Amino acid sequence: MAEDKKSSHVKILTKTNVKPKNSSIGKRECQLVTFDLPYLGFYYNQKLLIYKGVEAEFEGIVEKLKDGLSLVLEDFYQLAGKLDKYEDGVFKVVYDDNMDGVEVLVAEAEKVAVEDLTAEEGTAKFKELIPYIGVLNLEGLHRPLLAVQLTKIKDGLVMGCAFNHAILDGTSTWHFMSSWAELCRGSTSISVPPFLERTKTRNTRVKLNLSQPSDAPEHAKSAANGDVAAKLDPPLREKVFKFSESAIDQIKSKINAHPSEGSKPFSTFQSLSTHVWHAVTRARHLKPEDYTVFTVFADCRKRVEPPMPESYFGNLIQAIFTVTAAGLLLANPPEFGAAMIQKAIDMHDSKTIDARNKEWESNPKIFQFKDAGVNCVAVGSSPRFKVYDIDFGWGEPESVRSGSNNRFDGMVYLYPGKNGGRSIDVEITLEANAMERLEKDSEFLMDV
Repeated sequence: MAEDKKSSHVKILTKTNVKPKNSSIGKRECQLVTFDLPYLGFYYNQKLLIYKGVEAEFEGIVEKLKDGLSLVLEDFYQLAGKLDKYEDGVFKVVYDDNMDGVEVLVAEAEKVAVEDLTAEEGTAKFKELIPYIGVLNLEGLHRPLLAVQLTKIKDGLVMGCAFNHAILDGTSTWHFMSSWAELCRGSTSISVPPFLERTKTRNTRVKLNLSQPSDAPEHAKSAANGDVAAKLDPPLREKVFKFSESAIDQIKSKINAHPSEGSKPFSTFQSLSTHVWHAVTRARHLKPEDYTVFTVFADCRKRVEPPMPESYFGNLIQAIFTVTAAGLLLANPPEFGAAMIQKAIDMHDSKTIDARNKEWESNPKIFQFKDAGVNCVAVGSSPRFKVYDIDFGWGEPESVRSGSNNRFDGMVYLYPGKNGGRSIDVEITLEANAMERLEKDSEFLMDV
């Protein structure tokens, strides 16, 4: 970290808190449910948005963002609260008017330019631009559930956000961000208020004996102590592979070229996922008998019974697993892997979700990275999230990225490409040697 600091010169100017503008919301609380609780041992989810050409108006923009934040928190007041527990040990999110609200840091990094950050393939240059590195969601018992850092750079502004993953997923994250931007652009109210009654989807009370970060899983403890983890685990590398619209269309048409009788066409997501799964499996040099797992964190809003609105605020995702032997995956044409992924996603209906919840409730455990599966490719985020529509009044972001938290060997984040259309950015974290091989894989790269 010291090396990053020396090169970037990020200087924190102020640290304040922003509360809902309406100071009479009163005390509100909502039980965390089975979809939320497993993430308590993960880290805050970090997002970075880079904007160009607004550095001259930085001070005014900061005030505008804070004003908009105080307004949007009237609807999304849970983000201004804290984690807590009922007397029976069940976790909840609590808000009252005396709480501090959202932490807002204002910083400057005069020697950093937009181009330096958009060219960053890993996350090293982001580490001082997004708060709460290595901070566990469990720490939301005594920390804000959202922290925002606004950094003035040479030719723009960087917004780094850290969201407590125990209280919201990606769909809710981008719903909040778009609502905040909407108010900053001058709207008097947000177009889609959040649906805050998470117990409408699951009301089982699950007691967890967790109170301090020391109670967190081993993966979290070692990764929070980065130097120790680096000695124990093989080094990882991160890289963004940008697939153009034409590359995505080629991948999709190739995988759909030989449909089997009665099969459905493979979606863009299923096609790209298969493409990535094959390439990562090749790059890892696995033995034919080694298992490899494809995992997708799927949105369950329309899958649960009764279905929940898109505006449901919380976590409503579940991991869907597909497993096969590496030799079997690579010896078969790509539609073999795509068919397995498609079948697993199609089978994940309300009955399957309910059974998974009951199984977890009977023996609750906090997620660890290894739970994504052996030799895994685990896909989070979604190219459906309209991240380039987050316009606070001065244009769309130049780039949207994930921070360094919650990355492990095989973690993949998908974002829409900056150029729009069907282009997709694929952020991959891999063991360094495997990444080196992936970078030279012409079959994978297409016209990247």
